Amino acid sequence: MKVADHLLKRVETNKKKIGELLLQYTSLTEKQLEEALTIQREENALLGEILLSKNFIHPHDITKVICHQIDIPYLAELKVDEIEPSIVKEISINYAKHHEILPLLESDHSVTVAMSDPFNFNVVNDLTGIFKKEINIVVTTPLKIQDAINRVYEKANRNLVDSIEDEFEENLDLDGPIDILDASADEAPVIRFVNSIIFRAVKERASDIHIEPYEKEVVYRFRINRVMTEILRQPKKTHAAVSSRIKVMAKLDIAEKRLPQDGRIKIKIAGKDIDIRLSTVPIQNGERIVMRVLEKTNTVLELESLGFQGKVLQHLKELSTKKHGVLYVTGPTGHGKTTTLFAVLDRMNTPDRMIITVEDPVEYELNGISQIQVNSKINLSFAVALRSILRQNPDVVMVGETRDQETAEMAINASLTGHFVLSTLHTNDASSAPTRLIDMGVQPFLISSSLVGVLAQRLVRVLCNNCKEETELTAHEIQMLDVEHIPENANVCKPVGCDKCNHTGYAGMTVVSELLLVTDTIRQLILQKADASTIKKAGIKEGMVTLSMDAMEKIFQGITSVEEILRAIISEAEED
Repeated sequence: MKVADHLLKRVETNKKKIGELLLQYTSLTEKQLEEALTIQREENALLGEILLSKNFIHPHDITKVICHQIDIPYLAELKVDEIEPSIVKEISINYAKHHEILPLLESDHSVTVAMSDPFNFNVVNDLTGIFKKEINIVVTTPLKIQDAINRVYEKANRNLVDSIEDEFEENLDLDGPIDILDASADEAPVIRFVNSIIFRAVKERASDIHIEPYEKEVVYRFRINRVMTEILRQPKKTHAAVSSRIKVMAKLDIAEKRLPQDGRIKIKIAGKDIDIRLSTVPIQNGERIVMRVLEKTNTVLELESLGFQGKVLQHLKELSTKKHGVLYVTGPTGHGKTTTLFAVLDRMNTPDRMIITVEDPVEYELNGISQIQVNSKINLSFAVALRSILRQNPDVVMVGETRDQETAEMAINASLTGHFVLSTLHTNDASSAPTRLIDMGVQPFLISSSLVGVLAQRLVRVLCNNCKEETELTAHEIQMLDVEHIPENANVCKPVGCDKCNHTGYAGMTVVSELLLVTDTIRQLILQKADASTIKKAGIKEGMVTLSMDAMEKIFQGITSVEEILRAIISEAEED
């Protein structure tokens, strides 16, 4: 409707009356026009807006009229099959969709481009700079352009793998890291295609690559900033070769397609070491593949830069000085629990402390910390590694994940003998952690005597500072957020979208958290096997800032949006 409104104003100011033009070039009847004119006289509104609201005309009717007036061709249909896919190679699909433009034909001196808004001169200037040629504009509806964009770009991507065969020779040295940028021009298309998918995932900072085979096609999706985004679609016939290539890179059995397999791929991209965790599962139409992308780095972010603030930040810093006890970080997979643990470890990493970790996999490599990689193939589990670690008499131990009773009890017993233990646990909030440990089979008296704190966290997207706009909370949003009062200095903002944030309105992630400190009151409740709700109420009475409270604070500070909190925090709480 925005384009239609823009064109409406131009038609309204034209010398020839809009009613006459619409009667001449659209299906509008004189009776409908007369009814709209009567309303216009009563309400003093634009005639075009009245016709649109009454559904007497469609937005593209306005486009037809204005195109006739300014002598720009209007296309009722786009012949997608006649568009050469290579013409779009210089323009990203995100740019094309956002501006609703699509190059159609290129000659020696000009390029014909379909647009929904012929008055978007900034885009015309961009295209002139890209093609270095004269731009000829034709106009059609946004719906037809979006449909054509999907089909043309899909065809362009498909051309990359048209020559993939079900079998290919593999002579790549798999003993060391694979540099996927060092690919010669004569390599098999499947190799170049898989390399390009991985490279794009790393470039766009995707945490996961999902390859999903369906009856007639394969869908490739990235998880970026916790949100799934479709990247491209490929013909089903390409999937066997792609899955085989990925399995070869991970040293898996390419002949086994009936059982799930797990593996790892170590690659190097532009000098960066990338660790990919691979998981395949057989589904109805083939093997579903998920690749978790981890950039191995020696850089650990500080607690402040992760998004911790106020009381939570202060208490975390105090906990990092403890000599013994257990600190758990809880939350769903992929919400930064390990990153937070290493931020705490980095504060504790001093010459007078011996620190050992056991992880799956080792994501950060820090000088001064001994790190052990779990290996299920040789039965090196968290529990086995932890048992051996304690014989080394460390001051601080980090266990990547507490999955079972044995690991939980060993971690707690280690804290009782003078060690400080950090670990992760899968619960929805901080107050559920003691209950989860009891359900595992750990005795309440062990939990109450060793647990010093539980940090629950979620990752939410941060608004792009370049394009975010101030807004006000609606009555519906206030009800959904359960807001009691809005601070006077509140700076509530909404996402807009620009080139810097890839038109998503968001750039980066921050943490929303709650920290339950185990006080004498909380210890008594744990001994009594109190439920999570009772523990939470007691924690709030003693000053605990809950996930919802922290989320609201970040909304009022203009860090994130209402929509993002409703998606990532509130909706999840309602499901719980």
